[in-house]
Amino acid sequence: MIPCQRHLFDIPEDVAYLNTAYMSPLLTSVVSAIDSGSRLKANPWKLKISNFFDDIEEARDLFSTLMHTVASNIAIIPSASYGVQTAANNLHIPEESKILVLSDQFPSNVYPWRRIAERKGAEIKTVNVPDGEAATDHIIDALDERVSVCATANVLWTNGSLIDLEKVKAKCLDCNAELVVDLTQSAGAFDIDLSKIDPAFGIVANYKWMLGPYSTGFLYVSPKYHGGQPLEEGWITRKNSKDFAKLVDYQDQYEPGAIRYDMGQRSNFSLVPGVLEALRQIRKWGIANIQNTLYHSNLVLCKKLSDLGLQIPRAENRGPHFIGAKLPSEAPTNILETLAEKKIFISERGGNLRITPHLWNNTNDFERFTETLRKIL
Repeated sequence: MIPCQRHLFDIPEDVAYLNTAYMSPLLTSVVSAIDSGSRLKANPWKLKISNFFDDIEEARDLFSTLMHTVASNIAIIPSASYGVQTAANNLHIPEESKILVLSDQFPSNVYPWRRIAERKGAEIKTVNVPDGEAATDHIIDALDERVSVCATANVLWTNGSLIDLEKVKAKCLDCNAELVVDLTQSAGAFDIDLSKIDPAFGIVANYKWMLGPYSTGFLYVSPKYHGGQPLEEGWITRKNSKDFAKLVDYQDQYEPGAIRYDMGQRSNFSLVPGVLEALRQIRKWGIANIQNTLYHSNLVLCKKLSDLGLQIPRAENRGPHFIGAKLPSEAPTNILETLAEKKIFISERGGNLRITPHLWNNTNDFERFTETLRKIL
C-alpha cells in the first residue's frame, strides 16, 4: 500500500479532488519539468539535434516497460481520436462486416468507426450492458464470424465497468476479428500486460491516470501493423532524420517499428519533459502498487456509498480504481454544484456519479465527501 502522496501535488487541504477520470492534477515535479522545457524553447540557440530525439525515445521506452511490451511497438500521439483514427484507417473492414462498440463508449472511440463503416459498407453493432452485469460476458456473446473489429475500452468511462481484455482477445482470435482498445481510463492505475493482450492497436491519452500533460499520448501497434499507413507523412519518422543537413535527400523508408505512426512535432520541448517526469514517478510507485492501493481505499468508499442508497457495481465488474455510483431516482439534480461549493469535485456521466480518487486523496477527503453527500441525499 502506498501512503498518501498529496505532498507531491499542489492541492490545498480544503480541496477534495476525486475526479481523476476527468483530468488529473499535475505533479509539482511535472510542472517544473514543463517549465524547464518551455524555457529551453525561449532560447532556441541552445537547442541541439539530440533535443528532438532523446527525451521522446526515453518516454517511448518508459511507457513500453510500464505496459509490458517493447519500445518498437509504441508511437507518439496527441489524442485518443488520433489513435483510433489511425487504427480505423489501417484495419481490413469488409463490406457487410460488423464493428463492435459498447453502449455509452467514449465518443472518440465511436465516431471514427461510424465514418469508416459508412465508407466500407459495414455495420456498427452496439453492445448494451445492463447495470450491474459483467461487460466482458456481453462483448464475448456479441462476437461472431461477422465481426471484423471489436473496438472497446478496458474500463468504461461512464461507470467504470471492467472489460477483461485477455478473454475478449481470445474470442477475437476465434472469430478472426481485430481488437482495438482505448486504455485511457486504465493505463497508469491498472496493471496492463500488452504482451498478453496484443491488440491490433491500443490507445492512451496521458492527461488522466498517466498524470501527464494534455494533448500527449501513446499508441500501441501490434507488430503485424508496423508496415501500415500513418495519418501524417512527417520527416522525423524517416530514415536518417537525425542528419538535418540532408533532410532534402527525401527518404521513402521509415524508421523501424511503430515510429511511422508518430504525430508531427512529436518533440514538444515543453510537454515531453512533463510526460517523462510523470512516467518516472509512476514507475517509482509501480502500477500494481497504485492499483492495489486504490482498490482497497475504494472498497471502503463503496461501502459508505452503498449505505447512502447508491448502487455500486460488484468489485469484480468494475475497475479497481474507478467507482460509478447509480443515484436513487429521487436524488436532487444539483449534486455536483452543491459538492463543488464545498470544494469537493467529482463527475456525472451517463446517469452515474463518477468517483475516481488517486494517491493524493486522504481520509479527510473521503469523510467530507460522504458526509456532504449524505446531507444532500
